[in-house]
Amino acid sequence: MHFTDLPTLNVLLNMTSAILLTFGFINIKKGNKERHKKFMVAALCSTATFLVSYLIYHFEVGSVPYPFHDWTRTVYFIILIPHVILAAVQLPFIIYIVRQAFTGNFEKHKRVAKYIWFVWMYVSITGMLVYYMLYLLPQFH
Repeated sequence: MHFTDLPTLNVLLNMTSAILLTFGFINIKKGNKERHKKFMVAALCSTATFLVSYLIYHFEVGSVPYPFHDWTRTVYFIILIPHVILAAVQLPFIIYIVRQAFTGNFEKHKRVAKYIWFVWMYVSITGMLVYYMLYLLPQFH
Protein backbone atom coordinates (compact mmCIF):
# COMPACT_ATOMS: atom_id res chain seq x y z
CA MET A 1 0.00 0.00 0.00
CA HIS A 2 1.21 3.47 -0.90
CA PHE A 3 0.30 6.84 0.61
CA THR A 4 -1.80 7.61 -2.45
CA ASP A 5 -4.05 4.66 -1.50
CA LEU A 6 -4.94 6.12 1.90
CA PRO A 7 -7.79 8.40 0.72
CA THR A 8 -9.60 5.32 -0.62
CA LEU A 9 -8.99 3.48 2.65
CA ASN A 10 -10.24 6.55 4.51
CA VAL A 11 -13.51 6.75 2.58
CA LEU A 12 -14.08 3.04 3.19
CA LEU A 13 -13.48 3.57 6.90
CA ASN A 14 -15.91 6.52 6.92
CA MET A 15 -18.50 4.38 5.14
CA THR A 16 -17.93 1.57 7.60
CA SER A 17 -18.32 3.96 10.52
CA ALA A 18 -21.61 5.30 9.14
CA ILE A 19 -22.98 1.78 8.66
CA LEU A 20 -21.90 0.70 12.14
CA LEU A 21 -23.35 3.86 13.68
CA THR A 22 -26.64 3.13 11.94
CA PHE A 23 -26.77 -0.43 13.27
CA GLY A 24 -25.78 0.79 16.73
CA PHE A 25 -28.63 3.31 16.65
CA ILE A 26 -31.15 0.72 15.45
CA ASN A 27 -30.12 -1.71 18.17
CA ILE A 28 -30.36 0.76 21.03
CA LYS A 29 -33.81 1.81 19.78
CA LYS A 30 -34.80 -1.87 19.88
CA GLY A 31 -33.44 -2.12 23.42
CA ASN A 32 -30.64 -4.50 22.47
CA LYS A 33 -27.87 -2.95 24.58
CA GLU A 34 -25.27 -5.67 23.97
CA ARG A 35 -25.55 -5.49 20.18
CA HIS A 36 -25.59 -1.68 20.41
CA LYS A 37 -22.36 -1.79 22.38
CA LYS A 38 -20.68 -4.10 19.84
CA PHE A 39 -21.66 -1.90 16.90
CA MET A 40 -20.60 1.27 18.66
CA VAL A 41 -17.22 -0.15 19.72
CA ALA A 42 -16.70 -1.26 16.13
CA ALA A 43 -17.66 2.25 14.91
CA LEU A 44 -15.18 3.72 17.40
CA CYS A 45 -12.43 1.40 16.09
CA SER A 46 -13.25 2.26 12.48
CA THR A 47 -13.21 5.97 13.23
CA ALA A 48 -9.97 5.73 15.20
CA THR A 49 -8.34 3.81 12.34
CA PHE A 50 -9.59 6.48 9.94
CA LEU A 51 -8.06 9.22 12.10
CA VAL A 52 -4.65 7.53 12.17
CA SER A 53 -4.72 6.91 8.41
CA TYR A 54 -5.92 10.46 7.72
CA LEU A 55 -3.13 11.99 9.83
CA ILE A 56 -0.46 9.79 8.21
CA TYR A 57 -1.71 10.73 4.73
CA HIS A 58 -1.76 14.45 5.39
CA PHE A 59 1.58 14.33 7.18
CA GLU A 60 3.10 12.76 4.07
CA VAL A 61 1.13 14.53 1.33
CA GLY A 62 0.08 17.81 2.94
CA SER A 63 -3.06 19.68 2.02
CA VAL A 64 -4.93 18.67 -1.12
CA PRO A 65 -6.42 21.75 -2.82
CA TYR A 66 -9.80 21.61 -4.48
CA PRO A 67 -9.02 21.52 -8.21
CA PHE A 68 -11.95 23.48 -9.66
CA HIS A 69 -12.84 27.17 -9.65
CA ASP A 70 -16.47 26.85 -10.65
CA TRP A 71 -19.75 26.59 -8.73
CA THR A 72 -18.69 23.25 -7.24
CA ARG A 73 -15.96 25.03 -5.27
CA THR A 74 -18.60 26.85 -3.22
CA VAL A 75 -20.45 23.57 -2.61
CA TYR A 76 -17.18 21.91 -1.61
CA PHE A 77 -16.41 24.54 1.03
CA ILE A 78 -20.01 24.53 2.30
CA ILE A 79 -19.50 20.81 2.97
CA LEU A 80 -15.85 20.96 4.08
CA ILE A 81 -15.91 23.78 6.63
CA PRO A 82 -18.58 22.37 8.98
CA HIS A 83 -17.13 18.88 8.40
CA VAL A 84 -13.70 19.95 9.68
CA ILE A 85 -15.08 21.96 12.61
CA LEU A 86 -17.44 19.21 13.75
CA ALA A 87 -14.79 16.51 13.28
CA ALA A 88 -12.49 18.37 15.66
CA VAL A 89 -15.24 19.22 18.15
CA GLN A 90 -16.72 15.71 18.28
CA LEU A 91 -13.57 13.95 19.47
CA PRO A 92 -13.69 14.94 23.15
CA PHE A 93 -17.43 14.26 23.23
CA ILE A 94 -16.95 10.78 21.78
CA ILE A 95 -14.30 10.10 24.41
CA TYR A 96 -16.72 11.39 27.07
CA ILE A 97 -19.68 9.23 25.98
CA VAL A 98 -17.51 6.13 25.66
CA ARG A 99 -16.13 6.72 29.14
CA GLN A 100 -19.62 7.24 30.56
CA ALA A 101 -20.88 4.04 28.94
CA PHE A 102 -17.95 1.93 30.11
CA THR A 103 -18.23 3.22 33.68
CA GLY A 104 -21.96 2.55 33.76
CA ASN A 105 -23.09 6.19 33.79
CA PHE A 106 -25.78 5.54 31.19
CA GLU A 107 -27.86 8.63 31.94
CA LYS A 108 -24.89 10.91 31.26
CA HIS A 109 -23.95 8.77 28.26
CA LYS A 110 -27.46 8.97 26.80
CA ARG A 111 -27.79 12.72 27.44
CA VAL A 112 -24.76 13.53 25.26
CA ALA A 113 -24.83 10.54 22.88
CA LYS A 114 -28.22 11.47 21.45
CA TYR A 115 -26.60 14.62 20.03
CA ILE A 116 -23.09 13.43 19.26
CA TRP A 117 -24.41 10.43 17.30
CA PHE A 118 -25.84 12.83 14.70
CA VAL A 119 -22.61 14.82 14.60
CA TRP A 120 -20.56 11.63 14.21
CA MET A 121 -22.87 10.44 11.41
CA TYR A 122 -22.72 13.87 9.71
CA VAL A 123 -18.92 13.88 9.83
CA SER A 124 -18.76 10.34 8.41
CA ILE A 125 -21.15 11.12 5.54
CA THR A 126 -19.63 14.49 4.67
CA GLY A 127 -16.20 12.84 4.76
CA MET A 128 -17.43 10.59 1.96
CA LEU A 129 -18.68 13.63 0.03
CA VAL A 130 -15.35 15.42 0.45
CA TYR A 131 -13.56 12.33 -0.89
CA TYR A 132 -15.89 12.21 -3.88
CA MET A 133 -15.34 15.87 -4.68
CA LEU A 134 -11.55 15.75 -4.25
CA TYR A 135 -10.69 12.39 -5.77
CA LEU A 136 -13.54 11.15 -7.98
CA LEU A 137 -15.18 14.27 -9.39
CA PRO A 138 -11.98 15.35 -11.22
CA GLN A 139 -12.20 12.13 -13.26
CA PHE A 140 -15.62 13.16 -14.59
CA HIS A 141 -15.23 16.93 -14.78
